[in-house]
Amino acid sequence: MSLFAFFDRDAAIVAPELLGAKLLVAGAGGLIVETEAYHPDDPASHSFRGPTPRNGAMFAGPGRVYVYRSYGIHWCLNFVCRNASAVLIRALEPTDGIDQMRVRRGIEDPRGLCSGPGKLCAALAVTAELDGRMLDAQPFRLVLAPAPASVAIGKRIGLTKAADTPWRFGVAGSRYLSKPFPRA
Repeated sequence: MSLFAFFDRDAAIVAPELLGAKLLVAGAGGLIVETEAYHPDDPASHSFRGPTPRNGAMFAGPGRVYVYRSYGIHWCLNFVCRNASAVLIRALEPTDGIDQMRVRRGIEDPRGLCSGPGKLCAALAVTAELDGRMLDAQPFRLVLAPAPASVAIGKRIGLTKAADTPWRFGVAGSRYLSKPFPRA
């Protein structure tokens, strides 16, 4: 399946299938261990109210990167899917460029390097400069997982709208999640 075809699907289907994929940005990164899905009919989605200068990448087609600043502080990395939906990349298990990520984040423990969307973007040097770029071009490298991961499912984090929607996905038992999933 081409990268375009992979992302030209519903974000709630793509999000769990990204778990275990390897994401590198200019050679630094790791395995995706946590994601969240957002749809344009979802009041928590940036595409809910239609296109704006901020969310334009969400309306430019699947396979793009949508980068935005959360609360004016942290950058967040999303992969655009079909119909202006997107998958927020919440956490990675670092595998490549760890020393570079440690310098960028100012911490040693690899579990804290990419365990949250803002931390992940700081570690990978993701900023608005990458907004709208295609995932199949430099500085990105995305290699889908060869086999499905064991998936934990829960409510999305930090939302006031549609907070109960179970579109947060994580690799079950991963030590690199932003927050643990509630036990069943």
